[in-house]
Amino acid sequence: MGELEQHIRRVNDKLQQVLKDYQQLQKDNLRQSALIEELKKAKETSAQQVETLRQQVGILKAAAGNMNEADKKEFEKTINHYLRDIDKCIGILSE
Repeated sequence: MGELEQHIRRVNDKLQQVLKDYQQLQKDNLRQSALIEELKKAKETSAQQVETLRQQVGILKAAAGNMNEADKKEFEKTINHYLRDIDKCIGILSE
């Protein structure tokens, strides 16, 4: 019976180790998931800041008057987009 008890003890020890490893992996997974969400939020914030800065650069170029043709077309396209959005809002408010 001693050999059987040793075998059972080894299996039990291995099972306990697997359980500890599983619990540690669950903790790591939760930490990683939280980190991923934090990084997604930071990425979104950075993207918004980049877009804001691009718009400011376009406005500054337009104000300074030193825009090339491609920049002028892009700026006009952006202004036209804003005007369409404003027209839509006015239309909705008029209803």
